[in-house]
Amino acid sequence: QVSLVESGGGLVQPGGSLRLSCAASGFTFSSYAMKWYRQTPGKERELVATISATGGSTNHARSVKGRFTISRDNAKNTVYLQMTSLKPDDTAVYYCNVVHFSGTYWGQGTQVTVSS
Repeated sequence: QVSLVESGGGLVQPGGSLRLSCAASGFTFSSYAMKWYRQTPGKERELVATISATGGSTNHARSVKGRFTISRDNAKNTVYLQMTSLKPDDTAVYYCNVVHFSGTYWGQGTQVTVSS
């Protein structure tokens, strides 16, 4: 079955960097676009970034453009989110997502806290 496992979150000071990873299994990873979302309490889940199946096309939310970069390694079945110049407003639980023919799947999320 489809499984997505995020890692790499933590506490970081404003201006710092983190790299999130999402290890995928149970499906043909290289055939599917992948997405990163984030959510804070009381708010809807926000789409942060999207990457095509081959990695040749990416899209980033305006709020993170120029600071975050989505990438993938199809040999490792892993999608990444490199986050730089982090701000307190980036504090959220970050989720990876895949829309598979059998359904929409989410990981368990990884907490990112940006605070001094």
